[in-house]
Amino acid sequence: MDDGKSIAALQEGKDFDTGNAIGPCLVTPEEIPDPYNLEMTARINGSQWSYGTSADMYWSFEEMLEYISRSETLYPGEFIGSGTCSGMLGKGCGLEMNRFLKPVDVVELEVESVGVLRNKIVGS
Repeated sequence: MDDGKSIAALQEGKDFDTGNAIGPCLVTPEEIPDPYNLEMTARINGSQWSYGTSADMYWSFEEMLEYISRSETLYPGEFIGSGTCSGMLGKGCGLEMNRFLKPVDVVELEVESVGVLRNKIVGS
């Protein structure tokens, strides 16, 4: 994995207690012949904030698993998030666009052939 890409960028920036959600379904490798050719969209309240394809991923899942396994034990059932689907548009995540979520916002993350993960932001 030493190909000039910054290893420091592969950090656990989205891994924190109560911060991860999966669903509404899982797919098997047989259902998606090429996981590196899927459209991905992030919408907030129905408005598209980000769009990309898995073909534009900076690191492959194989590279991410290789790197993580250097310092952590991986167990069956764990999932690894691939990051922001900004693609060639280069928009990045909400922080990079100076856009922030607020209570009652509805976040939809859609991956072609997988489905839509939809959650509402709640606050105190």
